[in-house]
Amino acid sequence: MSFLERRFSVDFQYRVDFTTDLFDPANLAWASVVDAEIGPARCAVVIDAGVAQAHPHLIDAVVRYAGAHPERLMLAGPPTVFEGGEACKNDSSATDRVLQLLDHQAIDRHAYVMAIGGGAFLDMVGFAAGICHRGVRLIRVPTTTLAQNDSGVGVKNSVNRFGKKNFLGTFAPPSAVLVDPAFLTTLHPRDWRACTAEAVKVALLKDPAFFAWIESNAHEVRAGDLDAMSHLVKACAALHMDHIATSGDPFELGSSRPLDFGHWAAHKLESITDFALRHGEAVAIGLALDVALSHVRFGLPFTDVVRIWQTLQGLGLPLTHPALFAGDARQAVSPAVLEGLEEFRQHLGGRLTIMLLRGIGEGVEVHDIDPHRVSAAVRRVAEFERFGLASPKATSLRATS
Repeated sequence: MSFLERRFSVDFQYRVDFTTDLFDPANLAWASVVDAEIGPARCAVVIDAGVAQAHPHLIDAVVRYAGAHPERLMLAGPPTVFEGGEACKNDSSATDRVLQLLDHQAIDRHAYVMAIGGGAFLDMVGFAAGICHRGVRLIRVPTTTLAQNDSGVGVKNSVNRFGKKNFLGTFAPPSAVLVDPAFLTTLHPRDWRACTAEAVKVALLKDPAFFAWIESNAHEVRAGDLDAMSHLVKACAALHMDHIATSGDPFELGSSRPLDFGHWAAHKLESITDFALRHGEAVAIGLALDVALSHVRFGLPFTDVVRIWQTLQGLGLPLTHPALFAGDARQAVSPAVLEGLEEFRQHLGGRLTIMLLRGIGEGVEVHDIDPHRVSAAVRRVAEFERFGLASPKATSLRATS
């Protein structure tokens, strides 16, 4: 018996620029992140249809910008609009249409794809870019709060298949991310609020002071204060990027995924509601549920449970949804929700690993979840959303666990 073995590593580095008036020719953010050493960088530009509709002058601005920097940029073809939203991740032909465009515009491994849109759109285009020529350079321009503070600054790209969230995907760091808060001003209120669940999630895991800031500024964030939202987005993005850079497992080879706190139920809820729930709304429900489980399992103080629930409510996010229950009586929990635990284990690729909390800023991993405790937690969260602290059982969760 004989074998050959080698070890090698690859360093990745990318930057996230926070800027304003991104496509003003005087703004050098886009021009500065491309490699133009051997001539202007060729770039295919694809735009989320919802963004194009909300910003009718965007295509002209992109063309004008490239024309103002001919020494660094060359459009490979006219900017092209594709359907965005979760529908583009569910549509198996959407990725093919992007790939056909990249082929038509002769995008190679030294060229770039610029994707301008929300998180689902960036996921889909990023997946296409990741499999084209085994990976072409991607510049993300996230246009929603959720994309700017979470998915758009990470290293994952994916589409949904077989009724499962993110069943197909790649790990491929972007070449650059360009964040302009001006895109946020046209968002629907539900999309504006969606990112705040991910901010609460990462703050609960890593930064109690940031959670306290969110708690204190929930009204301003919910009311549309752009300065407050910009602070939340940047702080949340920094925590996500720090985790990717320092966790020791940026491509999630193991079963430990702390940043998926609250997500096992969220992914299932998105699926069983046919994605009527926004991702951030589903994450908020998943967080509310896992916080309740944390109280029962690890003694997370009930005062902290209430703080978290009230903060989510203050941000305008739901704590529960009828899809959690089997029937209108809201007594029996839907078996489909519990199936989410097994699907999450499969998604992890091995051992079930769920993140819970011992305290705010102190996560703890568990490898088994009692379905009876899940059912009790689901009912108690629903009771709190309906009655608040006026409920006669509001002082603890343990009595029904």
